[in-house]
Amino acid sequence: MNFGSVFVSEALGTGILLLLGVGVVANVLLTKSKGYDGGWLLINMGWGLGVMAGVYVAYKSGGHLNPAVTIGILFSGADEYAPGVDISVVNTIAYLGGQMVGAFLGANLAYLAYKRHFDAETDADKKLAVFATGPAIRALRWNFATEVIGTFVLVLVIMAFGHTPTGLGPVAAALLVVGIGASLGGPTGYAINPARDLGPRIAHALLPIGKSAPARIPVAAGAGYAEPLPEHPTESRRSNSDWSYAWVPVLGPLAGGALAGLAAQFLF
Repeated sequence: MNFGSVFVSEALGTGILLLLGVGVVANVLLTKSKGYDGGWLLINMGWGLGVMAGVYVAYKSGGHLNPAVTIGILFSGADEYAPGVDISVVNTIAYLGGQMVGAFLGANLAYLAYKRHFDAETDADKKLAVFATGPAIRALRWNFATEVIGTFVLVLVIMAFGHTPTGLGPVAAALLVVGIGASLGGPTGYAINPARDLGPRIAHALLPIGKSAPARIPVAAGAGYAEPLPEHPTESRRSNSDWSYAWVPVLGPLAGGALAGLAAQFLF
């Protein structure tokens, strides 16, 4: 596969993932939606099935859909990212670029699907929580550690799938994501994917959602609200896309993916 084929495959797959993932959070959080208050497990299932759909769509490139997975494979010492896709600087850029573009576009499509519901929603916290993750208890070093642990599990088990074929294919990845969300998702909303958080967060900052600085920080995926940030009352955080937290769900998953790749060299 060439650069363009990898880029398009990953953009399409990641776009489907984010359309369904952001969509299920909107369905549960936005007050006027028919799925309102559907709960944490509905969100876990929605993200898991979004992963399954995205991996199927991006089958040509191996369906990474996640920079942490790409980095994990890079650190594992493998020769290929997917059958016929050599590990190289150009292909690495194709994967990461496709994933980011796809995540941004998928989040925008989810916004369009729920446009009237965003217009009707008065809670700015919920609008941000639809797009981006956030901690239940804001302690950035611990939040970072949680994202490292969750992503380490994700990437290590995905690599194990390659050595222990079950015939489940993308369904196995879907069940893994549901399991991580149900067990490790509470502290931070389990981004476990830099593109999943950063792409939609950029969309939230750019879209005309009618945002205002909230009094509370959302726990991503709808598990409640954390305590307010200690900040100067006149401070503006770009209509509160919470950029002060944004590094955690980017760097944490990248570190977790790299550690999983290194571990895989010795374990598999």
